[in-house]
Amino acid sequence: MKRVCVFCGSSPGVNPAYLEAARALGGALAARKIGLVYGGSSVGLMGAVADAVLASGGEAVGVLPRGLEAREVGHSGLTELHLVGSMHERKAKMADLADGFIAMPGGLGTLEELFEIWTWALLGVHQKPVGLLDTAGYYAPLIAFVDHAVREGFVRETHRTLVVVDGAEAALLDKLAAYTPPDLPKWVAAGRT
Repeated sequence: MKRVCVFCGSSPGVNPAYLEAARALGGALAARKIGLVYGGSSVGLMGAVADAVLASGGEAVGVLPRGLEAREVGHSGLTELHLVGSMHERKAKMADLADGFIAMPGGLGTLEELFEIWTWALLGVHQKPVGLLDTAGYYAPLIAFVDHAVREGFVRETHRTLVVVDGAEAALLDKLAAYTPPDLPKWVAAGRT
């Protein structure tokens, strides 16, 4: 993997473990010579992961909609900053630039990005690895809900396995590096409504 796209909050959250994980992930990416692609902000977890990559001599590429440049406080020290016209363009550009994806703790925007890239994987739009960095159990309730959706027949087990999960940065990066996309069946069986 040359670059990993990290989805995460423009807020630091309330648990100091989130900022620590962002800094650790940034350092781990740089140590492995994996470039960062992210939302281009200088604040919150977004800013922390980018700052850690840059402080360790790594590449940090931001993608920021022009309309959010002031609101999300665009990062001025990045290797590259792509200004785009919309959130749709932002997500498409980040996906094009990245060889894999990690969702760290974040809010609604992070969840939306995660679910869109996960859905693209199950539709066969990409075969890139997707991971959840489950810092301090942040994603445990979400993982439990998706597992519930599998049991209830709304998510196939194969589609659940499209996302790998770990609470440690290095272990998650190892899992992404070893990822092999599964053979995906049709998601709706013939004759089912």
